[in-house]
Order: sequence, then C-alpha cells, then structure tokens
Amino acid sequence: MAAGLGSRYGGNKQIDRIGPNGEILMEYSIHDAVEAGFDKVVFVIRKSMDELFRSMIGDKIAKKVHVEYAYQEYDSLPGGFVPPADRTKPYGTVHAVMCAKDVINEPFAVINADDYYGRDAFKAMADALHRLQEEENKAYMVAYYLKNTVSKHGHVTRGVCTTEEGHLVKVTETFNILPFPDGTIRDIHDNPEGVILDPDALVSMNLWGFAPDFFEDGVKYLDAFLKDESGDPLKKECLLPSLVDSLMQSKGLRVEVLSTDAVWFGVTYKEDKEYVSAELKKLHDAGVYPAAL
Repeated sequence: MAAGLGSRYGGNKQIDRIGPNGEILMEYSIHDAVEAGFDKVVFVIRKSMDELFRSMIGDKIAKKVHVEYAYQEYDSLPGGFVPPADRTKPYGTVHAVMCAKDVINEPFAVINADDYYGRDAFKAMADALHRLQEEENKAYMVAYYLKNTVSKHGHVTRGVCTTEEGHLVKVTETFNILPFPDGTIRDIHDNPEGVILDPDALVSMNLWGFAPDFFEDGVKYLDAFLKDESGDPLKKECLLPSLVDSLMQSKGLRVEVLSTDAVWFGVTYKEDKEYVSAELKKLHDAGVYPAAL
C-alpha cells in the first residue's frame, strides 16, 4: 500500500530514497518477499504517482517478479460514494486493499510501503499462506512489540492486539501513542497526561495474510463505513485492524498470530529517516542484503 499522502512525514515517503545506495524502503520488503517465495507484487498507488513510481521502482521490480498496479482514488469507492469536496486524503487501508480486488485471485499478504518488516516475517507469512489454501475463515498476522514501533518524534496510531493461545482475540485501534520522557508509552488521545500502555503489548503493523474471499467482506465493510455519518468526514479512515476485529466478532474469523524474530522499523516522521537509514546500512554491512538491491 503506497497511496498514502504521508502528511506527518511531509511528503511522499513511499518513494523517498533511504537505503545506503538510494534504495526506497519498500525495495527491502519486496526483496525479502521474493526470497521467501512470493511471485507477484501489487502496488496500490495514486494515479498521479504512476509515471514517477514506475520509473523509480516499478519497472525495476518487474524484471524480477510479476507486477500489477491498482489505483486508490475517490472514483474507486463502493456504491458510487462521493466524498466531501474538501477531502484530500485517501480513505485508509481498507480502501487501499479493496482497490486491488480485481488483480488478486490467490491468498495474499498486505504490507505498508513505508515499513521495514524483516525477512523472517515474510518467510513466516509465505509458509502460512500455503496453509491458508486448505483452511476456511482463517487469516494471519505478524505482530510486533509496541515498544519497538513508536517514534520519539511524534505520536503514532497502532492496532493494539489481545491474543489467546496464539490467536488474535481483539484489535483495538489506538490513536496518539507517544513515548514519554519517563520511559513510559502512553495513549494521549483523550487525556494529555495519557493512559500508560504495556510496552510489550503486541501491535499490528499491517502485515496481514488473507484469502481472496476477504474482498467480499471488505467491500461491504467499507460501504457501511462511508455511509456512517459519525466522525470527521474530512479525516476519518477505514482501517484494516478495525475490519479484522469486526470479522472476528461477527463471522468468527480466526486470525493466527505468527511467531517471528523479525525487527520492525519505519518512517512516520521526517526525523525518523536518519535512524532508519543507519539501521539499513548496518544490515548491508552485515551481509543481510547485497551491496545494492
């Protein structure tokens, strides 16, 4: 998913060159996914990004793996829904995934373009998706520790997970998570003093695995979201963790939380770039990645 505006980052972070040789962050995810056995990549972008995106990464990746494009635009909303005239941002990750429904007919993984997930995460997901073909009403998620997913440069939103015996029980979309000077991590959405969160809580970073029938439920959920008049019509987003939680409660969707030693990092804010660049260089220097992807 690469159509987000990156408002907190201050630009198109999906195509910002962060690696030591000018690599875009998503190149690492694609490299790791292909190494794990994935043979198809679907880029969800805005039409205005198409030419630049293809020249910077799409044409390069197409030499290694089958590539498709899907476009997250307001004319791809279900039911002919027309957004408010002043709305500028996309409608979130559910909308992004639903835009790809016409080019995906097999079990698939979902990732953010601006996150680094680690090669072990893609191996675990690839193995799980092979099992998914033999199971019904099942999905997968790779989880990360909350303490490893916050930014010292500002607040973040995370799907905080409740698990039981290796399966997801509930996802709570938690806004305005911020690390405090005393070392605690707090949710300051409704209280400037914040509610202290467990730093070892598992959170969703949008590395999911779904069966193709997920699209049918997703389109219905997005349609209902758009018709719901609650929330700020200019800013509200339809998010994957909320959809997954809804399907667990209403349809008994079973979501297995995959175990992995993978380390996550990402660029929410412009100030995060220096740290991420340094971490990527360490991985190249250690031989985890070749000199140039």
